[in-house]
Amino acid sequence: MKSLIQDEIKSYRDEILDFTKALVAIPTENPPGRAYSQCVELIAQELRELGVSSKVVKITSGEFPRYGILGFYGQAKRTLYFHGHYDVVPAANQQQFRPFVRGDRLFGRGSSDMKSGLAAMIYAIKALKECHIDLNGRIGLTIVPDEETGGALGSQYLAHKDLLGKNGIGMLTPEPTGGTIWNASRGAISIRLTVKGKPAHVGLHYQGVNAFEKMLSVANVLLRLKKKVESRKTRFNICPDAARRSVLLVGGRCEGGTNFNLVPGECSFTVDRRINPEEELRSERQKFAALFDRLRARGINLKHEILQEGRSARISEREPLAQTLRESVLAITGRAPRFEMCPGLLEIRFYIERGIPALAYGPGLLKVSHGPNEFVRISDVVRCASVYALTATRILG
Repeated sequence: MKSLIQDEIKSYRDEILDFTKALVAIPTENPPGRAYSQCVELIAQELRELGVSSKVVKITSGEFPRYGILGFYGQAKRTLYFHGHYDVVPAANQQQFRPFVRGDRLFGRGSSDMKSGLAAMIYAIKALKECHIDLNGRIGLTIVPDEETGGALGSQYLAHKDLLGKNGIGMLTPEPTGGTIWNASRGAISIRLTVKGKPAHVGLHYQGVNAFEKMLSVANVLLRLKKKVESRKTRFNICPDAARRSVLLVGGRCEGGTNFNLVPGECSFTVDRRINPEEELRSERQKFAALFDRLRARGINLKHEILQEGRSARISEREPLAQTLRESVLAITGRAPRFEMCPGLLEIRFYIERGIPALAYGPGLLKVSHGPNEFVRISDVVRCASVYALTATRILG
């Protein structure tokens, strides 16, 4: 079975590459969410040509509409989901949407995260079909927008509409894991804080209230909290050891004031709290709320806006899906993969919250994703397609 699948998928190498290049060439930058319809049309057309039934779900309208794609291969209810996203972070420059190949590497925005992974999953389904492999179940293909901004107008929307993970027995997502399997991920609370003051000309500064100085008071309180947060470490595997600590990033984005000779009437900055699996989202949210209330009680005019929230997620390495994926990776690559925690937020959480085991494994490298020289090794994309197809035959065999 392994050799049959590998040989079939190796014959698709050029098709997989061409399809990935076509996806990368579409500038699905998020924010704001450009070119989504063009990308969805290309994916839907590819699925039609492969004989995979699918439908497009319209999520929002307006200048930047959102769409999800739901497809199925097979007949029975029990479903192994292949789940991915087509949005990408904004490019360093528009040249990144002109994909090019150098040796075994495909360069371009989204090549690693995760348009190559989408291609690998779609062509894994093609291999199962062309090899006439019977499945005791079906593969569900779920492709969403807006993963890069928390999933509210993607996976979260589908979950609220009961369109995510129905009859699911497992889920795989092709994040750029660099050869490891991510069986856990951090949660997140991302907040924009705005401190209000009163503007005044520098010569009349005594008539104003300096929002920047007030902001420094807020930031100093958060920096004291940061020391406490970063004293906590996860028990899950993650390298290097410094990455085991919980995260509180203060000031990822800062804005304020209008001119050098004017007392700033408003300043804002962001706070990004990344929560290890041993911590609870609700508890951490309550700590922030109590801290902000204390600052307001001190006379600071402070407003906060939650930009994104997401729970941490985890499944055991001993879960049957985890062991099956590990064995499939070993069979295809000759190397047993390590289980690790993703340092960021993952959409496995939407499935795990529904009692469905979910894992991330995909081509590409996290360290080059989102960067100016993002790339993926073409050979890794082909191998991952074989891993997905073999895992599906073993789970649904």
